[in-house]
Amino acid sequence: MKLNDIRDNCGARMTRMRVGRGIGSGKGKTAARGQKGQKSRSGVAIKGFEGGQMPLHMRLPKRGFNNPFGKDYAEVNLGMVQKFIDAKKLDGKKAIDEAALRAAGLVRGGKDGVRLLGKGEIKAKAKFVVAGASKGAVAAVEKAGGSVELIGGAKEKAAEKAE
Repeated sequence: MKLNDIRDNCGARMTRMRVGRGIGSGKGKTAARGQKGQKSRSGVAIKGFEGGQMPLHMRLPKRGFNNPFGKDYAEVNLGMVQKFIDAKKLDGKKAIDEAALRAAGLVRGGKDGVRLLGKGEIKAKAKFVVAGASKGAVAAVEKAGGSVELIGGAKEKAAEKAE
């Protein structure tokens, strides 16, 4: 077999049907749409219509809630941060912020910043500068001798709760 002998299987690719090109073509006049009615005209909008029966998308129950004001944080656990510090992918002596976490490949996505979570344990004395942190994460970092600094809206919310 040669590369120039390779072909698709017979019938694997169908050629486009040219409709509405005269009676002699066999697909002229009505262009295989039949006579009259909504489906024969342009701008058909009957997807999901079930002939008067309640459509499936309306029969199924609605679930959940999509909060328009919810924040989208990239979440990172303390255990993973410790693992990256041990592997020398993160410098524990400098402040660990969103840019450092992204550069190390620890964080992806999260348009509202990074949120620190307390899963795992941290031994390194590190300073975190993040958009949010759980109470457990803050306690664990402070126990290890580090600190957590909140930036943006999270700082103001933390101050309001303290009052």
